[in-house]
Amino acid sequence: MTDTALPPVTLVILGASGDLTHRLLLPGLGTLLTEKPYDVTLIGAAMAPLTDGEWKALVEAALKDAKLRPSRIEAVLAKTRYINVDVTNKDNWLALLPNLPENSVLYFALPPAVTAKACQVLATLDLPKGLKLALEKPFGTSLESAKELNHLLMSVVPENQIFRVDHFLGKATVLNLLGIRFTNRIFEPIWDCGDIESVSIIVDETLGLEGRAGYYDNNGALKDMIQSHLLLMMAIFAMEEPASLDEREVRDLIAHTLRATTLWTDDPVTSSRRARYTSGQIHGTQVPGYVEEPGVDPAKNTETLAEISLRINNSRWHDVKFTLHSGKALGDERNGITVLFRPVPHIPTGFVDGDIARNVLWIGMKPVTLALQVSTNVASDRFKLESTVLSADLDDAPLRPYGEILDEIFEGDPLLSVRGDIAEECWRIVEPVLDAWEKNLVPMDEYTAGWAGPNAWR
Repeated sequence: MTDTALPPVTLVILGASGDLTHRLLLPGLGTLLTEKPYDVTLIGAAMAPLTDGEWKALVEAALKDAKLRPSRIEAVLAKTRYINVDVTNKDNWLALLPNLPENSVLYFALPPAVTAKACQVLATLDLPKGLKLALEKPFGTSLESAKELNHLLMSVVPENQIFRVDHFLGKATVLNLLGIRFTNRIFEPIWDCGDIESVSIIVDETLGLEGRAGYYDNNGALKDMIQSHLLLMMAIFAMEEPASLDEREVRDLIAHTLRATTLWTDDPVTSSRRARYTSGQIHGTQVPGYVEEPGVDPAKNTETLAEISLRINNSRWHDVKFTLHSGKALGDERNGITVLFRPVPHIPTGFVDGDIARNVLWIGMKPVTLALQVSTNVASDRFKLESTVLSADLDDAPLRPYGEILDEIFEGDPLLSVRGDIAEECWRIVEPVLDAWEKNLVPMDEYTAGWAGPNAWR
């Protein structure tokens, strides 16, 4: 870490008493401050009646967890404070905004509906110069609502001061995609339909609902994971080569890829599957069925496992099937991208007949790994072939995902944020599936908690 001072920054966390703040935002800030000496004035703001002492204790615990050195923790604590605020109240904003310096950051760690109401108030007020808005997904609940939200946000500040946060874009694996893809001679020339047959992006969790019924039962696996995280990973995987890692260049290419994306068969019924877990055991712990979880409304028919198949309609990816898959309460955590390469066009005569191992590239996200399956000769019989896996564990980034994201926000670089048109394209892609599911045109399969999914899917 350099000791060169960076410009001071004021970070206002709205919804500071919530789970997102103490579980992700503050630890992420701590890892950032271990790497860069930002002079941060941290303001916690929420409706909960916390005292300054209670707020400082929460901040201190999170920064210690991030292993920030004591002198830096004391510097943050000396300048932090907590205010009781209702973000939908104009008078509360009139009391807060005049005290904020230029280039302050408002981080909305709030439910999307509350964030929208707050922004409606902000649109009527004079704001500090350079004020940045950071908000959590989902960015709308449909294509139409995403467009309405973007229009509202643009009435508050310009697009380059809006940071739509998708924490997957701060994960080391997603950022590694750019390096793996564009800086390796062995991959860059074969990253197309001539050599790649299919791509699967899978994020499976062993965790069940874990008390998140209030959020999850209104969204499900498709909205929670595929509509945002996995579509963005796919676009970064498949986009054309940028001339530089400039935010406009990269985000233009992401948007270009998503605009070319449609359902595999153009039919949501044959291009999607959904399922929900029933009671079972995960690593020895009994898990109730999803509809038996506290707070779940069975009438909402919410899925806990979703899969969609897509195509990217351009010459690079012609007829390559992209499968996005994510679920909860599964037997194993699979997190990453599987790239299946096409078979070689000819096997020399003389090798013993049998299955020839296909080349498969695995880019693991949790843990961060890289593995390549290749065919090699069997030691005991040189005319036989076997599968060999070349693998490496990659160093994870010292910053947690929210540390990476906060760094970009402080710097004013929206490279890792979701631009408005990109958010809209993600909704456009999944909306036909959501409509088909709403009409029950796609069956709701079942799987036992702790298993790999429905038997019919294997």
